Formats: sequence, structure tokens, C-alpha cells
Amino acid sequence: MQQIQTPYVSYQVLNKVGTIEFFTPQHNSMPADILTQLAVTIEKAGADQHSAVLILKTAGDKTFCAGASFDELLLIQNEEEGHIFFSGFAKVINAMRKCPKFIIGRIQGKAIGGGVGLAAGCDYTYATTEASIKLSELAVGIGPFVVAPVIERKIGKSATYELAIDATNYRSAEWAKEKGLYTQIYSSIHLMDQAIEKMTFTLSASSTKAMSEIKKAFWQGTENWDQFLFDRAAISGKLIVTDEAKSYLTAFKKWK
Repeated sequence: MQQIQTPYVSYQVLNKVGTIEFFTPQHNSMPADILTQLAVTIEKAGADQHSAVLILKTAGDKTFCAGASFDELLLIQNEEEGHIFFSGFAKVINAMRKCPKFIIGRIQGKAIGGGVGLAAGCDYTYATTEASIKLSELAVGIGPFVVAPVIERKIGKSATYELAIDATNYRSAEWAKEKGLYTQIYSSIHLMDQAIEKMTFTLSASSTKAMSEIKKAFWQGTENWDQFLFDRAAISGKLIVTDEAKSYLTAFKKWK
């Protein structure tokens, strides 16, 4: 059977549970158009009266999200283009934090760079034992400036700093659960999906107003992120156009 190769973002609702799914053939890495579609979809799902709780997932079983698309990063020609690209991650994270519904993360495989940020932006996160994490930005001449605040909010400054500095080595799913990024981890996707189904069934019958107020309370203190994350995106945009970053990206793609 031919595998799907066309990138997409989809949203479906079943029994008051909304599922947002995205896919790209490059290990679910994220080009600008997918970032834009994902932010818009999260906003629409948050306003959809037919769903009470949301699941964020990706297709495939090996990688949850490999972060920014390296192909697109290599095409960035100036700081303004870089700022626009990394602002896509800011828009997604802001859409997640402002969404009035709980977002349940389904992390079936590795999360890298911006993928770790997506996992951290979820309100309750399930993962498999294969869902190791890595912040690889420094290895390609930039840094996790946009996603670091949402990751730090989940696992603390020290653990986030550890990930940012040690940019070439993965941390296990067990490490991520111990630090608070993952709520539960399972030995298989099947067992994880069973647990997610049970949780979302319970939440779908819960008070939407109460859930919204709980989420608002726990995200208190991030109201400045509308501007703060876009300012952080400018730092990445400035670094990505340096000769050093271009050299690292090119070498990485050849090695890969």
C-alpha cells in the first residue's frame, strides 16, 4: 500500500472529543504553512461547540515531531524571513495556551526541538517509552528561544537549560516523565491510546466552563507571551541567516 506523502493538518470530532492531527513526510517536521495551519486549526477547535476536549497527535509511529523543517530553514535569506518563520512556532504555542479547552498530547515517538515545545504546550500529555526528547537547536547554530518558555514552564529552568546545552543527546521518555513533561508513559501505542480514550471520555462529560476556568488559572502569568514569544522568534531569525548556521544545517543534511 502506498504511503501518504502529502502534508496535512486535520480536525475531526467524535463524541465531543476533537482530534487535531498533522503530518509531513520528513518525520513530521514543520514548514511555515503547516505551522500556520496548525495555529488556525487549534483556534477553530477551541471555538467549536461540538467538542469539549482536544487531542493533539501526529501520524506515523516513529516520530511525534522533528521540529522546524531544515529544508525551509536553508531557504531563509534574511532576518525578516527568519523572524516570520519562527513566529509560526510562537503562533502555535499561543494558540495552545489560549485555547479554552484542555489539549491532551499524544506523543507516540521522538520529539525534537519544536516538537518538545508542542508536547510542553499540551495540558496533559501521554507518551510511549519510545518518546525520547532532544532540543537540537544549538547543534545547528541557533537556540530554542521560542519554545524554551513553554518547556521551562513544564520542567523548570534547570532541566530546560540542560536540554538546550546538551543539544546532541536524547533524554529518555522516563526522564521526561520524571521532569514533568509527560504525565504518563506506556510500553505501546495501543496501551497509550486506551488510556487517552478513557481520559477524554471522562473529560467530554465534564463541565466545559469549569475546565476552561481551570486552564485559564494554570496558564496565568503567560499573558505577555503574545509579544514575548515573537520577540524570541526574532533572535532565532537573526541567528539562522549567519554563515555558521547555514554551514551547520548543510552539514547536518549531508550527514543525514
